[in-house]
Amino acid sequence: MFYAASLFLTVLVAAFGFSAYQASAFEKQNGNQGELIDVGGYRMNSVYIPRPKSSDLPTLVFIHGASANLRDPMGAFRDKLEGRADMLFLDRPGLGFSERGGPQNGYPDGQADAIAALMEKRGIKKAIIVSHSFGGSIAATLALNHKDMVAGLVFLSPATHPWPGGIEWYYKTAKTPVLGWLFATLVAPPAGLAMIDKATKVVFAPNHRPDDYIERTGAYLALRPRAFRNNAIDIANLLDYVKKIAPRYREIKAPTVIITGDKDRVVLPEIHSRGLHEAISGSRLISIHNLGHKPDYVVTDLAIAAIETVAGKKRDLAGMARAAEARIAADDFD
Repeated sequence: MFYAASLFLTVLVAAFGFSAYQASAFEKQNGNQGELIDVGGYRMNSVYIPRPKSSDLPTLVFIHGASANLRDPMGAFRDKLEGRADMLFLDRPGLGFSERGGPQNGYPDGQADAIAALMEKRGIKKAIIVSHSFGGSIAATLALNHKDMVAGLVFLSPATHPWPGGIEWYYKTAKTPVLGWLFATLVAPPAGLAMIDKATKVVFAPNHRPDDYIERTGAYLALRPRAFRNNAIDIANLLDYVKKIAPRYREIKAPTVIITGDKDRVVLPEIHSRGLHEAISGSRLISIHNLGHKPDYVVTDLAIAAIETVAGKKRDLAGMARAAEARIAADDFD
């Protein structure tokens, strides 16, 4: 009996040690590229890229999706937009290198308030909000609760509406008070390491994932126990939240473009993107044949054209969408 208890304790200590070591390694290998700024008792991390005087676009604020950090949208858009606009890339509360703050930050409205506070600290009075996936619910909430700060909205494969089927079991497990902490600490790092290559390919499917995507975006940061659990709480809370907030989307008046793929199996476009388009008067919905869940990387040119459209420039979004479909078809054939 004593031997068994001693062995169990040894294994447990070793597991905790490995988890702590791995989390530290993830951070060393994916060092913080941003600046931590206090937004009211906790700090948010962000990268601010100022524009030159000759820029042609309003300020842009990018909100990443679940299991991600600021390096995800920055990897897609920075090089292509630098010099054209002030840009703010941020880690959502509790992800990347941002601190979590209070329990309100487990919900999109709390995170929208946090982003609004960060924008104020950065001197940003108004911006076009570009969001991906989970970030869509936060962008929509910003447009409702901080409408004077939102010049326009670009939604990329947004998650904004109630959906059938609930969430995966491991998100529910990771959310629970004690078991969730143990699960996120002991199971998530080694399991995540084994699955991250396949998981990121699934997010891009049926399109090709860039070979350097995991390294370029610091995807391993999501496997740190605290970040993993925060992400799980966000996702576990989302369904009930959007049930309450979705009826209010019709109040949104900001210029809006929504880009989605008809092969997205992460969020269902007919529920989220279609529902958002029907709710926001004057919005434009661009659906791309054979596009999965990552328009930010697969059809970046179209996403930038959507930003330009929201900013008041004339762009042929329909023509660019058809060109994107032809390019995707050619890539798949190759």
